[in-house]
Amino acid sequence: MHSIPILAGVSSLFLNSVTAIDVDWTSDSSIKSAASTIAYGLVKYYTGNNTGDVAGNLPDPYYWWEAGAMFGTLIDYWGFTGDTTYNDITLQALQHQVGDDADFMPSNQTKSEGNDDQGFWAMAAMTAAEANFTNPEPSQPQWLALVQAVYNEYVKRWEPDTCGGGMRWQIYTFNNGYNYKNSVSNGCFFNIAARLNRFTANDSYGDWANKIYEWEESVGFINKNFNVLDGAGNAGNENCTQINAAQFTYNAGLFMYGSAAMYNYTSSDLWKTRVEGLVKSAASIFFQDGVMWEPSCEKTAAKCDVDQQSFKGHLSRWMALTAVLAPSTYDTIKPLLQSTAEAAAKQCSGPASSDYKGPTGTACGFSWLQQSTFDGITGVGEQMNALQAVMAPLASTAPAPFTSDNGGSSKGNPNAGANDNTKIDQPRAITAGDRAGAGILTTLVLAGLIGGMYFVWAGEKL
Repeated sequence: MHSIPILAGVSSLFLNSVTAIDVDWTSDSSIKSAASTIAYGLVKYYTGNNTGDVAGNLPDPYYWWEAGAMFGTLIDYWGFTGDTTYNDITLQALQHQVGDDADFMPSNQTKSEGNDDQGFWAMAAMTAAEANFTNPEPSQPQWLALVQAVYNEYVKRWEPDTCGGGMRWQIYTFNNGYNYKNSVSNGCFFNIAARLNRFTANDSYGDWANKIYEWEESVGFINKNFNVLDGAGNAGNENCTQINAAQFTYNAGLFMYGSAAMYNYTSSDLWKTRVEGLVKSAASIFFQDGVMWEPSCEKTAAKCDVDQQSFKGHLSRWMALTAVLAPSTYDTIKPLLQSTAEAAAKQCSGPASSDYKGPTGTACGFSWLQQSTFDGITGVGEQMNALQAVMAPLASTAPAPFTSDNGGSSKGNPNAGANDNTKIDQPRAITAGDRAGAGILTTLVLAGLIGGMYFVWAGEKL
């Protein structure tokens, strides 16, 4: 896994005059202005719209999934602020990465792609459908159909033979992590199933959402306190018994927002209990003095890696939307997101540099616990986190996520999707004829070896 320098040039920290982004939190226009500044700095990292580059890709050291997460964030940015500045590059990127089978498995990513990678692009498409984002031309894959394609492939990858169910982290056997089942991959499955249920009113999606949630509980990935744990191995006799208990913000957010969508659609006490439990857990685990943080790595000696540096923003955005879809959580969520937004804005005070090409004084740091003391850790994840945090207070005044019954216009295809085995060359199954032929060939080779050994032995005797 790649990493980026933890500290910006020390000299630049002192030579550049820096001021945090100033926000009047009582003014929506001021919040939108701050979000605009941060979004501009985020998009300056993107090179996919440059001549010769690949639309939808971020440069090293950022992995493909994070690009999908970024474009999902930019759709919400448009939905929350009304600013269309980045809509064209977002539309271009999402369309370019759909792949030949219209399922977010493009040829340049398929061999190394995991279920979670595919899921973040699918969730971006789901956000596009829910926000009534610009629809592709009729000849192109539509947002809803893309999500349904990924959902259908996830159903095929559900594996009851180990751990009683669940998807593996990786899709193909040759990738590290294939023998690991985790909350992020199954959380992506849960999240899109729940949101598809709400958007389409097709209860088969909701049945799967409940099945996934119950499976997470059955293996202990979601415990009695509604804490969402990372995952466990499933090789040999492991059977998901040795749980990695690390907790990450985005895992909690995946299940929280999916549960909110299920509650919003069903009004059931079961989903109300689940979403409120997940909110209570997140409030106790991921906030310190009212400010969001990443406890599994933020204060450790190893620090958070490039991927982990982008997790917090997803919880910010999904908590904001949870408060919209499950109003009983609003009073818990609102103050936490407000104090987090204020801390995130204060941390956006870093200088322009070779890494950050936005205006000086607007580079966003990673640790919001540091408040106005810029921590020098910058990148796509940090800028995206801050954007999601700062615009979160706007969620309550923006349109609620649409459904097909109240304004959502994206067209679906419930039969979309493809077979994983058709995407890359797979070893051909060995037949009885192959075994017979191999036996004959082996006999001939052995006969030749024995014959050759005899002549060598005979020659030595002469």
